[in-house]
Amino acid sequence: MDEALKIVDAIKSGDIKPLYLLMGEEPYYVDKVSEYIEEHVLSEDERGFNQTILYGRDVNVPDLVGAAKRYPMMAERQVIIVKEAQAITGKLDKLEEYVANCTPTTVLVLCYKGKDVDKRKALYKNFQKHGVVLESKKLKDAQVQTWIAKLLKSKGLQIEPKAVAMINDNLGNNLSRIATEIDKLVVNIPSGSTVTAADVELYVGISKDFNIFELRRAIAQKNTTKAFQIVDYFTKSKNDMPLVVIVAQLHKFFSQLLILHGLKDKSKPAAAQALGVSPYFVDEFFDGIRVYPMKKVSSMIAALRDIDLQSKGVGAANAKESDLFKLLLIKIFA
Repeated sequence: MDEALKIVDAIKSGDIKPLYLLMGEEPYYVDKVSEYIEEHVLSEDERGFNQTILYGRDVNVPDLVGAAKRYPMMAERQVIIVKEAQAITGKLDKLEEYVANCTPTTVLVLCYKGKDVDKRKALYKNFQKHGVVLESKKLKDAQVQTWIAKLLKSKGLQIEPKAVAMINDNLGNNLSRIATEIDKLVVNIPSGSTVTAADVELYVGISKDFNIFELRRAIAQKNTTKAFQIVDYFTKSKNDMPLVVIVAQLHKFFSQLLILHGLKDKSKPAAAQALGVSPYFVDEFFDGIRVYPMKKVSSMIAALRDIDLQSKGVGAANAKESDLFKLLLIKIFA
């Protein structure tokens, strides 16, 4: 977030570079920076003749270089944005030559998603030398909740820990999707307020009582009735919580229990740091190790791998998802 903001702030101040390489596994910041360039570098009147949006699959390097070498019409500069630039076909040698001797009146933006440009190559080095490079890395699971709170704070809202967990556990680390849901909260909740679990249920559509967060808590407390109610809700309602997602989340949970079992220092601060969770949620993991000894935790990690394979049709091609959900809970509570 900080690197993307630096690029945007520089453009706002008039420091516009002729080259931008926006790359990495996380598409959110690639999109955000390219959208800002698209909307703010040129005035609305200038865009008609001087702004070109291309897609990597539809462009070849010679044509791109030719377009970049053109001069703007009745404007200080032209902007060329290449989306999905990782799909450009052919060798990039000519583009490397252009980047090394770029036209100062052209702003060339490459949106290179899903991976990084080879940092050993001249293309990357010349982008660094003559322009700006953004490396947009995937956030680790432990970083996503902090990111959610930080994004909401930048929009004038606080958020309670349970509400953060609900968003993260249901939407994973898909920042673009999370940001879309956060926009719903921003539109509907007064600035300066604190987002609650009830707000997330109302505006994002995630149930505060029937979600992966509450399922994990029910399992940690060995509350079989609640766990089966939640699973029944998952199988009957039209929600975005398929078995494969549940299995992944529970595999993570039992793996964290295994880590907690092995800690010498089981103080709350040490446990929170080792597990990569907020201290607010540490009690849930202590509940878990009280009812699941290390041997049981190890066997559950293996069982979850088996359920995951069955959910993907390996060894149980005709198994219903609802049956696998129930089998999963039976294995956990056995």
